[in-house]
Amino acid sequence: MIELIAQNMAPIMFASLIIFLLIGYPVAFSLAANGLLFFFIGVLLSPYSGGSINLAWPLLHALPDNFYGTRVMSNDTLLAIPFFTFMGIVLERSGMAEDLLDTIGQLFGPVRGGLAYAVIFVGALLAATTGVVAASVIAMGLISLPIMLRYGYDRRLASGVIAASGTLAQIIPPSLVLIVLADQLGRSVGDMYAGALIPGLVLTGIYMLYILIMSIIRPNSMPALPFEARTLGRGVISLIVALLVTGAISYAAYRYLEPAHGDNADILGASVGVVVIYVVAIADQRLHINMMSKLAQQVVIVLIPPLALIFLVLGTIFLGIATPTEGGAMGSVGALIMAAAKGRLSFDVIKQALASTTRLSSFVLFILIGARVFSLTFYGVNGHIWVEHLLVSLPGGETGFLIGVNILVFLLAFFLDFFELAFIIVPLLAPAADKLGIDLIWFGVLLGVNMQTSFMHPPFGFALFYLRSVAARVPYLDRITGKQIAPVTTGQIYWGAVPFVCIQVIMIALTIAFPQMVMRYKGAAVEPSTIDLKLPDMPGLAPLGTPRADNGAAPANGGTPPAAPGTPDLSQPPNFGDTAPAKPAAPAPDLSKPPSFN
Repeated sequence: MIELIAQNMAPIMFASLIIFLLIGYPVAFSLAANGLLFFFIGVLLSPYSGGSINLAWPLLHALPDNFYGTRVMSNDTLLAIPFFTFMGIVLERSGMAEDLLDTIGQLFGPVRGGLAYAVIFVGALLAATTGVVAASVIAMGLISLPIMLRYGYDRRLASGVIAASGTLAQIIPPSLVLIVLADQLGRSVGDMYAGALIPGLVLTGIYMLYILIMSIIRPNSMPALPFEARTLGRGVISLIVALLVTGAISYAAYRYLEPAHGDNADILGASVGVVVIYVVAIADQRLHINMMSKLAQQVVIVLIPPLALIFLVLGTIFLGIATPTEGGAMGSVGALIMAAAKGRLSFDVIKQALASTTRLSSFVLFILIGARVFSLTFYGVNGHIWVEHLLVSLPGGETGFLIGVNILVFLLAFFLDFFELAFIIVPLLAPAADKLGIDLIWFGVLLGVNMQTSFMHPPFGFALFYLRSVAARVPYLDRITGKQIAPVTTGQIYWGAVPFVCIQVIMIALTIAFPQMVMRYKGAAVEPSTIDLKLPDMPGLAPLGTPRADNGAAPANGGTPPAAPGTPDLSQPPNFGDTAPAKPAAPAPDLSKPPSFN
């Protein structure tokens, strides 16, 4: 019996961790306690394991190095998490989400379902600037949910759109979960961002397609804004003209800058066009020139700052100018500047942002420390080999492995947060995926899309909890219309999330079926036969492949071949032109007698 337990320590250890988590113990402490407990048991049972347990007391000395080494405390990759968290919270406090929702809602207002489109669009923008799900869901729940209820939107649809749009911060860079996945998979954060960009945009498009279909099937569930609610008036044509002028200025600047700046001329030209139209819009608004419509002015003034911040963060990372950590630092500074420009930067805002950032960073750090303790013991009982054999032997090869892993992660997401999944499950899955020849960036993005559902699973989805905390629980009087608005029930929030969970499952299937959406991060393949290597000419050196002057013939007597004419004799000291008299040869010492020092 003892031998059976010793030889199956890995599955027993993994099952006990699941039990600890289901009971309700904190994840970080469950990981650490489980690791230490089974380390003690493993050392005692090691003689009975037949070599399957490789644990000894001196192995505990490796824990301090794991804590303070490059995996935890000295991990530069994880340093990006507090930067992006701070940036997102400052932007949320700056009122950027409110301005975006109001302006984009006015832009899409005449269209049936326009508010839902606006929420998805703003959710994608907030995801690309904040990377924090809680900030996005709470901001949009506070701002857009009352407006959608005011104008007769279906409660399930409104709740689902807000929760799903907030979770786009999971997959659209600079997502925090992508940083953690890149660290756990041992890959570049920049490559992970580049790989996740297209799937994130495709998922946003599918959300909008769902709204379009629902607006046709159930038009009464998402009415257009009434005319009296469109405070910015009309002016779409003016906005289109402004966009065309911006494109013309950008193209002219590109043509002018191309000879001097080459490949960077397109980015510089676009920057010139955007800056010009932004300055014109501000001058038009402040000086009351009225060259542009009020709607066009507001869209340009509200949209360009967050887009500039996205370029400051993601553009510099994709261009290779900055690392993700440096991009997060620049984003934090940009968020402070935006908040100050709006007059909403105060000591309280900075204090709240720092407190929230410290709390989240500590949460991640403690989970990572607990995961290191757990993995030390789990690897010592050959748990990684057990998991690898279990997954690699799944029927269907690579496809069967991907389907099985995604089902496992989907089910575990009902109970575990995405940080917990990333630190516990991903290190166990990565070796098996690598052994099957699966690209780990593609695998990480696939898991990121899957983990996104962990925020929307009824009844444990955190996005649903965030929305529940800001949605009305009792009837209230609307401040604009004066009508009594019914509350949003928890059941309506849960049922509203179900269609979007199904959409995310479809997105998982699309990512598996069309891997090139992610694999484009590698760029175009290079044909080795087209590579032409040319060495620079070096004076005094014959080109490679030139035959020797003596045709490679060795001297007849086996001695040293004669030096070529003009070649210096390196066996003698250098002669700088002085004709020194030849010195007589020194007499050879007599080694048969002791040395004399006189």
